[in-house]
Amino acid sequence: MAEIVSGRITRRRALGLFALPFMAGPSRSAAAGPPRIVCLDDGLAETLLMLGATPVAIADREVWEAWVVEPSLPPQVADIGTLLEPNLEFLQQLKPDIILSIPYLDAIKPLLERVAPVTTIGLYTEDGTPYRLAVEATRQLARLVGRQAEGEALIARTEAGFREIGRTVAPLSSRPVYVVNFMDPRNVRVYGAKSLFQDVFDRIGIRNAWTGETNYWGFSTVGIDGLATASDARLAYLEPLPEGAGGTLTESPVWNAMPFVRNRSIMRLPPVLMFGALPSAARFARVLTAAMTREGANG
Repeated sequence: MAEIVSGRITRRRALGLFALPFMAGPSRSAAAGPPRIVCLDDGLAETLLMLGATPVAIADREVWEAWVVEPSLPPQVADIGTLLEPNLEFLQQLKPDIILSIPYLDAIKPLLERVAPVTTIGLYTEDGTPYRLAVEATRQLARLVGRQAEGEALIARTEAGFREIGRTVAPLSSRPVYVVNFMDPRNVRVYGAKSLFQDVFDRIGIRNAWTGETNYWGFSTVGIDGLATASDARLAYLEPLPEGAGGTLTESPVWNAMPFVRNRSIMRLPPVLMFGALPSAARFARVLTAAMTREGANG
């Protein structure tokens, strides 16, 4: 998901990779142990780790370190390169039993199938129910790695956490919240319907200040002045900030005119994978609750 997280939604030269001549190696037998999984989606990878199953490789480790953060990625997990231009020679050398992919990568699926069987699992679809699909994906992955009990425990633990957090934030929930990440000092992605963050809001009883349209991934890209639609809203922004954005914002008349700036209702959140699965949903709920609690104590 590197290109989507960073804003570079492009297929670049992926289709040109079909010219590379290689054949898939032999697959491992089921008796040889857990399947060797290459995972091309961080939401699926974080789920595998929470199930106690470590993938042999992911795409773009730097994105994980910047945006996923937890669970931490074990050092032995290999990096096969960027999402749409994986290192195919290295991928073949890893001899995976299965490659986990997402619908976004369907254009390169035939290429990947020349290395190993590909299983596609979609968390973000036109249906716009990422949390429900994350629950389904958890069960599917748990069956794949033979950890069904761990899968059910992860689902139950996540939902129990939402119930507890809902009770904690109930006294602080009267005002809606924008959740954004900055693309540059003038523009943000604001998350709403179809996003994982909206699903978390619904489960912990927080109103989303953004009620406008969103795209397939659950966000809309707007200028900062587009966040003036709710006069009593708080703003929660996700780190990391683009380089230099902080200083530019403090000097911007548009920024300083925003109601949440004048009211000092701004909450800084550590990185959370906005296109993640159950672990990201749980992390978002925790860090948002911590920020709201601090704001409540300071207010």
